[in-house]
Amino acid sequence: MTPHPLQGLYVITDPRLVPDDTLDERVGQALRGGARLVQYRDKGQDRALKVQQVQRLRGLCRRHAVPLIINDDLALAAQTGADGLHIGRDDMDLASARQALAPGAIIGVSCYDRLDRALEAQHGGADYVAFGSVFPSSIKPHAPRAGPQLLRQARAELDIPICAIGGITAANARTVIEAGAQMVAAIHGVFGTDDPEAAARQIADQFR
Repeated sequence: MTPHPLQGLYVITDPRLVPDDTLDERVGQALRGGARLVQYRDKGQDRALKVQQVQRLRGLCRRHAVPLIINDDLALAAQTGADGLHIGRDDMDLASARQALAPGAIIGVSCYDRLDRALEAQHGGADYVAFGSVFPSSIKPHAPRAGPQLLRQARAELDIPICAIGGITAANARTVIEAGAQMVAAIHGVFGTDDPEAAARQIADQFR
């Protein structure tokens, strides 16, 4: 895949909202609505199913020229030829991930409410960092809060793209975009709706 601008709506799958029998359809709807990145996130243990799902999503994302990022599973990302990996606080270190993945792989790092972690990730070669939860989140109700003020400070001090995550919907996305987020990540705000395409479009249009 050619280099992709890390900007816009970043949708994240969740098997509780997007089970296997609707995964392709609902991710396809989000892509038609304007999603510019897709993250596959599944903490389950069924390895064969995850490989199958990622391979299907990889083909779908390629048809839309959108990167597919794997959450917290370096082996899965490498095995399936996904476009990148997103790592959190308790996952592998950034240098090991970079060494194991193909040249040009996109690596994002969760920074929660910590600007120092974001600066360290940038120094280590991360392609983007994510802050959150920006708003109360039904997916991670106890996550640290990272409000618009932190996004503004991060935008002033970082040179790599910033992603905001946590409770983001079409109704509040503008707040974090104006605060400096080049990407907004949505899980429930897209896949928890009856019409993921419409929900995605309402958020994606706010970047235009």
